[in-house]
Amino acid sequence: TWVDLYNVMYRERTLFLGQEIRCEITNHITGLMVYLSIEDGISDIFLFINSPGGWLISGMAIFDTMQTVTPDIYTICLGIAASMASFILLGGEPTKRIAFPHARIMLHQPASAYYRARTPEFLLEVEELHKVREMITRVYAVRTGKPFWVVSEDMERDVFMSADEAKAYGLVDIVGDEMIDKHCDTDPVWFPEMFKDW
Repeated sequence: TWVDLYNVMYRERTLFLGQEIRCEITNHITGLMVYLSIEDGISDIFLFINSPGGWLISGMAIFDTMQTVTPDIYTICLGIAASMASFILLGGEPTKRIAFPHARIMLHQPASAYYRARTPEFLLEVEELHKVREMITRVYAVRTGKPFWVVSEDMERDVFMSADEAKAYGLVDIVGDEMIDKHCDTDPVWFPEMFKDW
């Protein structure tokens, strides 16, 4: 069954973010990361991402957990990593951030859900959103090597990238077909074994 499959994958230190980022999936993934880190603080963890993004705070919770646990975390984008999902993709261990050849990665500025709030509430929300936007932009800049102003301007609109474009931008380090080409003449190996060569 699917439940059994996921349990097997968790035991192999492989996690999936395959939905919108909300509190429940955030607690699930962060809890597993902490548990796997306590169980084995050395072996890598593999996080596969196919998500349209989601809540800011939930996404930052996953990102912060990734930076806190002791094992290196591979992030692997298959399908799409948009909005906060691209932020999580970026949070993988440098040199261990991967996008499959036909994946799409999108970044943009955070949005508010309080557009119907009263004026004082709205102004407070705008101030908080500005702080969060600056913080997220700074993380993108540091981890991609891009100037702050470049990332800030790019985030003014939805920026979709191919795997190769995301690699050139600094969001990922490896495009999946590079790994496939490397291993095409060898015996089939399970994904984590393949990734360990990078």
